[in-house]
Amino acid sequence: MSEQEIADEPAEEELPQHRIEKAKSSRAKCRTCRRKIDKDVLRLGVLLVGPFGTGYLWHHLNCAAKRLFSDVEEAYATESWDEGLKVPPLEKLRELREKAEATQKEKKTPPYAERAPTGRAKCKHCEGAMEKDSWRVVLGRSVEFGQQTRTSPINVHPACVAEELQAEDCSTEHDGFVEALTANSALADEELAELLAAIGELEG
Repeated sequence: MSEQEIADEPAEEELPQHRIEKAKSSRAKCRTCRRKIDKDVLRLGVLLVGPFGTGYLWHHLNCAAKRLFSDVEEAYATESWDEGLKVPPLEKLRELREKAEATQKEKKTPPYAERAPTGRAKCKHCEGAMEKDSWRVVLGRSVEFGQQTRTSPINVHPACVAEELQAEDCSTEHDGFVEALTANSALADEELAELLAAIGELEG
């Protein structure tokens, strides 16, 4: 190709940093929740420029509001959508973010203890039933998803705690367990004493 032909080539269109649109198909997955984005559902694209090309990472608009609100704000500030597309008010998306933040703050971190709200659950260690209002201790268990390892909360009887802490896939640290349990459970002194007595001695 000659220099003149190169000069006459139209310049590559510069993509905006953000884009809000209705999903054109159901093939893309949300990079936040990892679920499919159904056709015609509003999605937010965040531009990624990498060694293998340039393109958008897509998120459900509602998911982006909960996790990537600064990107949502920028998209709204620049009106990064086609004319005529109906998008929800930014204030509504802000409310989604605030609710998500409040839920995250209320989310407890293992280890902690609480009363069983029903009698339907079973201990993940011994498979025995957990009676309603009985103590249950929530520990962390490592679960593999492909090449990733995540921590999943599991409910165990207080009497099963010592053995579960020795399990290979238990992600709750043995060292400092009582201190962490005390800090995360916010129990009254008499409740804590009752619980620790039910847990018993922990192996070193």
